[in-house]
Parts: sequence; structure tokens; C-alpha cells
Amino acid sequence: MFGRKVNNTRVFRVTTKIVLAFTLFILLSNLASNYVNLLFNRSEMLSLMNQLLIKDLKAMYMYCNNQYEIYRFDRNLEESVKSIESKGLNEIKNEKAVVLGIKRDGGIHFQASKIKKYERFNDVIALNAMISHVKGDQSEGSEGHLNFYFNNEEYFGLFKYNPKWDIFILRGEEKNEFFSESRLIFIQVSIIILIITAVSAVVGIFILRRILKFIDVITKSIMDMIHKKELSLINLDGATNDDVTYMGVAFNSLSSTVGNLVNIFQKFANQDIVRKAYNEREVKLEGTKRELTILFSDIKSFTFITETLGNDIIKLLNMHYDRAIREIIKYDGVIGSIIGDALLAVYGALDDARENKSFQAVLSAYKLHEVTELLRLRMDKIKTEIEDEKGKLTKDELHVYKAVLLEIGVGIDGGSVFYGTLGSYVRMTNTVIGDNVNAASRLEGLTRVYKAPVICSEYVKNDIETNVDKHGIYFLEIDRVMVKGKTKAQNIYWPVLESEIDERFRKDLTAFELGLELYYAGKWADARKRFAKCSLKVADVFKERTSERCPSNWDGVWQMTSK
Repeated sequence: MFGRKVNNTRVFRVTTKIVLAFTLFILLSNLASNYVNLLFNRSEMLSLMNQLLIKDLKAMYMYCNNQYEIYRFDRNLEESVKSIESKGLNEIKNEKAVVLGIKRDGGIHFQASKIKKYERFNDVIALNAMISHVKGDQSEGSEGHLNFYFNNEEYFGLFKYNPKWDIFILRGEEKNEFFSESRLIFIQVSIIILIITAVSAVVGIFILRRILKFIDVITKSIMDMIHKKELSLINLDGATNDDVTYMGVAFNSLSSTVGNLVNIFQKFANQDIVRKAYNEREVKLEGTKRELTILFSDIKSFTFITETLGNDIIKLLNMHYDRAIREIIKYDGVIGSIIGDALLAVYGALDDARENKSFQAVLSAYKLHEVTELLRLRMDKIKTEIEDEKGKLTKDELHVYKAVLLEIGVGIDGGSVFYGTLGSYVRMTNTVIGDNVNAASRLEGLTRVYKAPVICSEYVKNDIETNVDKHGIYFLEIDRVMVKGKTKAQNIYWPVLESEIDERFRKDLTAFELGLELYYAGKWADARKRFAKCSLKVADVFKERTSERCPSNWDGVWQMTSK
């Protein structure tokens, strides 16, 4: 009835406003009409009362003259006054009506009424007004209308001067009493008007709600959209062909257009930017220093793939990125950039992230490998189908087959970086800047050296082990390296999913860790024997290194000469 609150602002229903407005207008107009009718009725009543008062006054005037003649005969003033008062009482009906005989000095000669007796008439103004009508010899029959106060109440009436008794005969009616019946009728009619108006308002609400039903539907739908912060279409099934329906149709058309634009915008911008744009209605050129985890993925042998596939490289990349990006978003990651074969993802940027940022990044890394593995399996199936049909692949087809067998490397690092929008208000992009971003790229490059699917930094290892219970990840230390462009060595790790570790795998891990310990200590010959017992590809590079003598200045750090 009274609407609902939206952001501390009450939104009133149009139906309520219309009904209240029309009810108020109808009520005021009817009451005003009733009041005007009352005034006209009172005017007519006064006119009729004046005629009755004139008649009563004439009768009293004649009766007073007769009683004066009787008084002159028997000189019994008391009996004459009583007779006049008795006559006056017969002429009046209302409880407060009066017939007065008033002397020039204000004394009361007689009083015919049902109220208490008074000796004086105290309304000096009214008395002077009556006296002013008496002028010399023309005084007989002087009369007029008069409003006066008597018995502490307001009266109206007529007076006539009687020269025989030298008094003013005053016939009066108390105003409130005289108008009481008309007031009662006014109140009764007003109550009827209120009842009729209330019934009409209820009926009006019902009718208007039927007519304006889809205003409520449109308003409720829009409020729900505001609450959910998403655009949708308004259900207009059963709507009549009017301007309200047209408004709903126009909104649906606008909603579809805006929805399409938002969908397009979401595909070119990250979730956090879209949410910020929706909530703040703008995107500013600004950034903040934040603790984030960076994932960098790159496709191996991309030059060969490009040369082999030509323009079809776009189709292959889209097949790969379509599933890869879905997995990243599923784990609360946002896309920092896509540059050909390289993809940068950021974790921890979303305020409503469900898990630890580094943990999500590691899980995403293995999902990216699953995506490429599924793509390779699909290509193997196609190759098998062609071979079954043709016998074998041609040389060109074999080149294409090798090109589409995508392999990726993933590097993960984290720390304090600058994250925000960069560019101009004409064209801007969302980006992340910091040493850790470059470090993630270097770690991805190391996957080619160490033949590990995923390599992460010590930051990622510590973040997960400190903040995630039962994370199910075994961090195998691979090496201590100094990447090109850096002056500080860092430990690098292969985050192995414990669900993938069987007995054979565990023995290989143990052998590798023992070999790495001897490797750090400079006992390369002994380390090589340990690495020889490890079947993991990550041990191959150490088998090659330890085949030579350990450098005399060995400090356990391997210097990388390329990115």
C-alpha cells in the first residue's frame, strides 16, 4: 500500500498516490458542497425565521397595547406583566428563545422565556442601537433587526418600540440553538460523505490496481534487478495494449541492449572491474598496492606452431583459451593480459574470493594442463580416424598434427604488486605491475629447463602451507637459481598434487631430494648416483650438470644465462 524502501528512500505506489489524491479531492469537494448547502439552508432558515419573528412581534405589540388599556383601567401592573409574559411564552418554542420588554434605562419590563429571569438588559450596544431608532413623534412602530447578547449567549432577533409602555419589545432566538439542527444535519451528511468516499476509495484501489497492474509488475521487477544488481526482462504476459505496457516493452528493449553491452564489456574486462563499474558507475585511472599471486602460462614451440598453421593459429588459440580462461575464472582468478601464446592471471583481486589466492593459482595451473591434455587427446582421436580412413597422414598433415599438440608451462609467484587501471580515459586497460609479475614469467621459462609442468616460488609455498589446512600439495624443491636480470638467488618448487603421488613416484621424490642435498653441498659425483636412481624428468638436467666436475667457487646457486 505504501510502497517499499530502496536505499533508504521510500518508493510509493502510483496507485496509492492516485487514490489518495482523488479521495482527497472528492472528499474536499463533497464537504465543500455540503457546507455551501448548509449556508444556503441557513440563509433560507433565517429568512423564514424573520417572517415568523415579524409575525410574533406584531402579535406581541398588539397584545401589549391591549394590556396597556387594561392597566389604565385597573392599575394592576403585575397582572398585566404576567399576562404579557404568558402570551410571549405561547409564542416561543425553543428552550432559549425570549420575548423581552426593555426600558430605555436597560431595565426589563417583562421577560417571556424558559430560562432564568433577569432584571436588566446588559448589552449596552444593542440597547443604544434600539434607542437610536426612536426619533421624536415618529417613534411609534420603530423597529429593526438586532444581534445581541443575553444570558451570556449570542442572539439574533427583531425589536419594535411600544410608545404606550415606553419599552422595546424584543423577540430573539439563541444562535447555537437555532442552528443546532442544521449543524447536526451537516455532521450526519459529512459522515455519510466520508463513508461513501472510503468505499469509493477501496473500490477505486481495486479498479486502479487492475488497470495499472503492470506498473506494479514493472516497478517490482526493476527493484529486484536493483537488489540483485543485474538486468533482466520484465514478464509482460497478459498485459493490455496501453502506454504502461509500451513503457514495459521499451524497458525490455533497453534492458536487452544494455545487457548485451554488459556481456560484451564482461568479456573484455575482469570481474572486479565490472563490479566496480556497476557499483561506482565509473572506472577511474587508479591503482593500489596489493598482495596478489601471479600465474603466467606460455605455449611451448609457438613459433613452429605459427609457421605450420598460419591463420588457423587463431582457431587453435581460441579453442585453448576458451577452456583455460573458464578454469581460471572458476578459481577466482582474473585475466591480466593475453599476448599471443602467453596468458597472465591474477589471484586475490576479488573481494569475495572463496579460497587462498596461491592455492587457487596452483589448482588453476593443473587445470590448464588438463585443458591442453584434453585437446591433445582430441587431436589424437582425429589422427586415428584419418589413419583408419586413409591409412596414414601425409607429410603436411603430420606437421599440422604435431603443431596442434599444445604443451604449456606455468610459473607462479606472488607478493606486493601494483594493481589497477592504466592508460587514458579514451582507452584504458586493467593491469598488474611488479617484480613478482616478471618473476612468474621467469619461472614459467624454467619449466622448459627442468621439465616440470608447474614451478612456483617460495612465496607461494609459504602462503599455502601457512594459510591452507589439508591443502594436499607436496612442494618439491627443484633448485636454487639466480634468474637473468636478478641479483638475488631464490628457491624454486614443483607443487605436486598429493593425489598423483603413488609408491613409485614417492621413491623418485626421495631419490631426487637426496641427490639435491648432495648437489647443494658440492658432492656432485655422489649426487649424480642419486639422480640416476630418479626417473623424473626434472632429474635429467641435474644428471647432465653433475656429469662434470663441481666448480671450485660453487655456492649452491645455479646462474641462469637466458630468460
